[in-house]
Amino acid sequence: MKYLYILQQALIWIITIFWLYQIVVSMCSLVKLKDKPLLMNKKHKFMAIIPAHNEEDVIANLIDSLNKQDYPKELFDIYVIADNCTDNTAQIARDAGAIVYERFDELHKTKGYAMQWFLKQKIEENADYDAFCVFDSDNIVMPDFISVMNKKLCQGEEVVQGYRDIKNPTDSWVSAGYAIFYWTMNRFYHLARYNLGLSPLINGTGFMVKFDLIKPNGWQTKTLTEDIEFSLQNIIAGKKLGWAIDAKVYDEQPVDFKQSWSQRSRWTVGHLQCMKYYTKDLAKGIKEHKSLMNFDGFLYILGIPMMLVTFLLLGINFLIYLGDGMTLIELIDNYWRYIVSTFILPIATAILIMVLDKRKIKPMVKGLIFYPLFMGSWLLINLKCLVKRDTSWEKIKHVRNISVSDVEKDLI
Repeated sequence: MKYLYILQQALIWIITIFWLYQIVVSMCSLVKLKDKPLLMNKKHKFMAIIPAHNEEDVIANLIDSLNKQDYPKELFDIYVIADNCTDNTAQIARDAGAIVYERFDELHKTKGYAMQWFLKQKIEENADYDAFCVFDSDNIVMPDFISVMNKKLCQGEEVVQGYRDIKNPTDSWVSAGYAIFYWTMNRFYHLARYNLGLSPLINGTGFMVKFDLIKPNGWQTKTLTEDIEFSLQNIIAGKKLGWAIDAKVYDEQPVDFKQSWSQRSRWTVGHLQCMKYYTKDLAKGIKEHKSLMNFDGFLYILGIPMMLVTFLLLGINFLIYLGDGMTLIELIDNYWRYIVSTFILPIATAILIMVLDKRKIKPMVKGLIFYPLFMGSWLLINLKCLVKRDTSWEKIKHVRNISVSDVEKDLI
């Protein structure tokens, strides 16, 4: 019993320090900093890259939103990677004005492989682009996106994540859960770290990369979460990623729980793959660069292990209770604190974020009520993926066909 007490106290300290750190960093999102100075005044040339697999329902509106950018048309080209498509995605994209590359590889279907294949060709061509922006086919991009990213390049930033928002936050409690999750990440993770001088993360879509950065080795990702993997590769190298709150992109999230379970399972497996491949290098990066940024990146990859530590602590508390080292009331109190922090506190946090971001709360009431279920199911997904991991890629069908002229009118 003595050793259980010692282990219990050690785990309590580990969890407490971990979450106190996260809370302190998150509070930095409330600090408004001065904009960075321009290091140059130049209009850079961009590629807009859209990996697409059977996206005929939504691809045209994304290309239309890119064609309406308030940026010189001769300084950006729109490329669609029609990846193993069996529908009319390629032809619709051509008709909308994009340059289409068709790729067929049944063994390598993920977005990471499509990016690797396309960018290898552009590097070999020595294409005269300064940077590229990556979008998903279901995105809608606001007119100033490329202009904002050009400014970031002029400020000396090389990898920048834009503000990822949701097309369909009120379609179902599932899509509402995604919206609340992304709003939380945008403010309390990305913005907070950017303000503090740490590194945000690439978040799947709506991001910019300086072309020179990948020329030496190409796009080298091998996990199901190529965005997080690319972020970690840069953090390990001591390169800080940027954040552009004004470069807004909307995307569609699943409305069906089964699809959501499949998608989030893929994300969890990708996170576990990144743990396998990069934890050691992240730890080495702390020693090499001696920076809080590298330490913060290392803590990110420990998210799932910290969940396991929490479950271990709950189990130890139960063993202590069985050994008469804790009363039933004390056990219930311990479990209740876990329930509050895991399922109730996120609702309060979500309301705070919507108030800070000046979003309407009333349309999201259903989403707020079911948000604990959304996050709780993610815990189950994490546990399931620790036991059984499916590394196959499964398409999420996109059907929310919203034009750029409608998106903010409908959602703001």
